[in-house]
Amino acid sequence: MNRLRTDQFPPLDWSSLPRPTDGRHGAMRKLIYGMNLSLDGYISAPGDDLGWSGPSDELFQWWLDQERVISLFLYGRRLWETMSAYWPTGDQQPGATPAQIEFARNWRDTPKVVFSSTIDKVDWNTRLVTGDAIAEITRLKAEDGGPMRVGGATLAGAVMRAGLIDEYEIVTHPVLVGGGTPFFTALESWVNLNLVETRTFPGGVILTRYETRR
Repeated sequence: MNRLRTDQFPPLDWSSLPRPTDGRHGAMRKLIYGMNLSLDGYISAPGDDLGWSGPSDELFQWWLDQERVISLFLYGRRLWETMSAYWPTGDQQPGATPAQIEFARNWRDTPKVVFSSTIDKVDWNTRLVTGDAIAEITRLKAEDGGPMRVGGATLAGAVMRAGLIDEYEIVTHPVLVGGGTPFFTALESWVNLNLVETRTFPGGVILTRYETRR
């Protein structure tokens, strides 16, 4: 039997091979969905209670580091009202920590889009969209620019069903709240994910970060 001689072939030039892609044509902006969750999957308990999700200093700093790289926040009405009720003056609150001061300033400076048909005015470097949210977010993803973050369970659920989310940042707190507003929505088909990071924070809080497999 003749044996295959590897010296009969020239060295393979790996740079000439096609590189893996994420399945999309051309560069698109990354869209991230991430929030604090209870162990049973809720972002708020009944009555919009968030008392269980208070972050440690280390976790708050981690969230601040994530927010600094976001170029555009996408909000539904309820989350916009929650954020805009506090963070425009969050750096002026008594006892504000350096991280909280920086978070407030970053929030004010970062461009934001609010999707709502029930409010007629927004401030703090914010644009209001009353039309089709999925069409607008699809358009924004196709533009040049840095990462975007979507927030608000209803808006994020619609974006999730449309297959537009590229990364999930799940910060799980060791508490069962028994109901409330869920992080995930019902989907029409499976979404396969790749685990890209895990990290533990004080108090047994665990980060799991996933990228959508395309």
